[in-house]
Formats: sequence, structure tokens, C-alpha cells
Amino acid sequence: MFDVIVVGGGPTGMMLAGELRLQGVRVLVLERDAEPPPYVRSLGLHVRSIEVMDQRGLLERFLEHGGTHPIRGFFAGIDKPAPADLDTAHPYVLGIPQTLTDRLLAEHAAEVGAEIRRGSAVTGLEQDDDGVTVHLDEGTQPLRARFVVGCDGGRSTVRKLLGVGFPGEPSTVDTLLGEMEVTAPPDEIAAITTEVRRAEKRFGLGPSGRPGVFRVVVPAADVTSVPPTLDDFKRQLTAYADTDFGVHSPRWLSRFGDATRLAERYRVGRVFLAGDAAHVHPPLGGQGLNLGIQDAFNLGWKLAAAVDGWGPDGLLDTYESERRPVAADVLTNTRAQMLLTTNEPGPQAVREVLTQLMDFDEVNRFLIEKVTAIGVRYDLGEGHALLGRRLRDVPLPQGRLYELMRTGSGVLLDGTGKLSVDGWADRVQLVAGTADELDVPAVLVRPDGHVAWVGADQRTLEGALTRWFGGATR
Repeated sequence: MFDVIVVGGGPTGMMLAGELRLQGVRVLVLERDAEPPPYVRSLGLHVRSIEVMDQRGLLERFLEHGGTHPIRGFFAGIDKPAPADLDTAHPYVLGIPQTLTDRLLAEHAAEVGAEIRRGSAVTGLEQDDDGVTVHLDEGTQPLRARFVVGCDGGRSTVRKLLGVGFPGEPSTVDTLLGEMEVTAPPDEIAAITTEVRRAEKRFGLGPSGRPGVFRVVVPAADVTSVPPTLDDFKRQLTAYADTDFGVHSPRWLSRFGDATRLAERYRVGRVFLAGDAAHVHPPLGGQGLNLGIQDAFNLGWKLAAAVDGWGPDGLLDTYESERRPVAADVLTNTRAQMLLTTNEPGPQAVREVLTQLMDFDEVNRFLIEKVTAIGVRYDLGEGHALLGRRLRDVPLPQGRLYELMRTGSGVLLDGTGKLSVDGWADRVQLVAGTADELDVPAVLVRPDGHVAWVGADQRTLEGALTRWFGGATR
């Protein structure tokens, strides 16, 4: 019997598997496809996901395979630079294709001991008081786990088996996406692409990172589930640019729509949903993969706490209460961005006004913090402004905060010299001192980097420790 079976071996599932193994949880990842897909839907990691990688000691390997770029133009493609003083030690975008992100997270999950089975499709789920029975299409014996998490994408089998509603809007427009070679010279491609993009934001040709291969994005002629062909790309490129750029020898071709849906529930008993299984939305701002990774980062330590037996009552329910509103906000901002990329006079007028408003630092900061997830604050009650926010990496006498968090425990930064985590020392590490820039006496940080308590009083600290880390052990 496994502690947790993760259904889906994409970035959300592999991130979750790594988080669970960090806490010693026995994990099995079931992936339907025998081989990872070649599609490169996402091109990078935003600030919060970069922070996540740093907190788990993974950032260096990502930086080895990617490049850092300034944060600009991420809200509806409006080309405004981010403010210089964002609340992060990583004020950049990490450009890295999803295929590499998938590979690096899968390698990490395997390194820390997750069992991964590819070519295994789930066909049924049955829950009881002790666990979940998982049926596969292989004709093998059913598997058992204490918990199951569906990370199996927008068409999630797990979500359908649970009967969880997925309300929202179907796609109204499709976009073609692929990688292929071209015969047109680079300067011609750049000039035409720049001109076309002034009117059509869903158009682009650029180097893929593979020698001689370009990434091509162009609006589709219709909405359909039929896979696109090279001729479809040629027709649509010609329709928008008066040339097909001589595209040929495709590496892969795909299409995506602007469907926007949010699962009615993130949990049914012992089964959870995460990533695209819980939410789908237009790709504007590049938030989808990042949102799934952050779902996994929120759920992992809570699920491990339940498996290990120290999780307090209601801790697992905070996964939905914290992450579902974040997804709802992403759906709202991507709906708005999608509208602002149309050529209709009304949306274009709104885009012009918003472009002017983004010259105000407060407006620009607000929108950048939405897209990069810097602005996420969980509702943990009234109190200090830091409460519920993720804490940026700060220097401490013992080293950087994020380096201290790599064990997956909570952290109490105590600048008073009077506080104690006795009874919780197996779950929370006590670090003497706080960063000068925080200007607080003490702060309790959850394993996912969010602030759970700020203060100087031992009694209220123990209340926060009990709420998030269970009862004290004597």
C-alpha cells in the first residue's frame, strides 16, 4: 500500500511527488503516456515558482538550463517594465521550455525516491475509511493508497471519476502552436512578425532554442479537437502575414483554446485535484504551469502531515480554501487579458486606457504581482501585514532563509531570544534572529514559505504552532 498515489506525471504531479518524498512519504506517480510529450506549451517560470525552486535547492539546476529575463509585457502583452523594487530576491523571469521543466522535476522526484510508472492509465477509484483503491487499464491488480491526487490535466480522469463539476466557458478561439523549420531569412521573419503583432497578439515566430527550428504561434481558423496539419499553419500564416515563411519539417504541431473552467471542489474525501485538473484558463501571462507547481507546493507538506499523523484537524481543508481563490483570480485576469488582445474597438479602447494607467507605479505593480504570484496572500485572519503572504528570501546570520527551508520544515525566526518551539522541534526549526528588513520581533513561516504568525508572545505563538503543526509532543 502506498501513502499517496499521484495521477499525472506533468510538472504538478512531479513537484508534488518530490514534496511528499521530502517528508518521507511513500509515493507512486502514475502517468498515462509512455513517453513525455514533446509539446512546449510553457516557456518559463515566474517569480513565485523560482522562489519555490530555491526553497527546495532546485534553482541551480534550472538556471543551468534556462536564461533570466526582465519582467515586462506580461499583462495582455502591454510592454511595461516591472517596478525595480518587487518584493522578491528573484526579480526576473526564468526562460526554460516546459519539456526541460518536466524533465528536471521528474529527475528530482526519482532522485528522492518516488516510484514512477509510465504507460499506466487510471480507470476507476473506490474510497473507504482507510484509503483509496485505484484501478488501472493494464489488467493488473488494483492499487491501494491512503490518498490520491489527480494531477492529470484539463481532461482529468480523476475529476470525472469523482463527479466533480467543472463549470466555466468552452473555447471560443483556438490558437495553433508548433515547432518547425523555415526558409525565410531571420531579418524578414523579425520585421514581419513585429508588424503583424501590432494588430494580432496571438501571432509570433521566434527561435525555439533548437538550431534552425522556430516556434510558431498563429490564430486558428476554427475551434475543433482535430489535430492541426502543416497546411493549417501555412494557410493561417498566409492569412495574417501574407507569407507562410516557407515553414516545413515540423517537429510537433498542436492547438490550444481559451476555455476557462474551475473545479467546484478540490477535495472529495481522500482524493484531491491539483494543476490543470482543477483549473484551466487562457495562457495569457504564462501562469498555468506556475499555478500548478504552486498548488503542489501548498498541498505537499499538508498531505505529508496527514500521512505522518501530526496534521491538525482541518489542515487538509486549507488546501482548497487557500488555492481555489488563487485559481479563481487567475481565471479572472486571463479572461480580461484575452479580451484585451482582440481587435474589437471597445476592448482596444480599454487596452489603450490601461496602457496609460500602467504608467502609474501602483497599477503596474498590482498587475505584475498578480501574474507572478508575488501578491498572493492567504486569508489567515486579521493581524500583521505579513500574515498569509509568502516571505521573500532574506539574509540571516545562519545563512539565507530559503537555504534553511530546504528540509521542508517550518521555521521560527526569533529576534526576541525568548521564544521556544519545544514540543514542535521535530516540525519547526528555531532560528535566532530576524532579518533587519522585516522589522518584526519574530515570525513563524510554514514549509511553503507563507507567514503563519507574527509577534513576540509565547502563548499566541503556541496557538499558531498548534493550528499549523498539530499538538505539542512532550
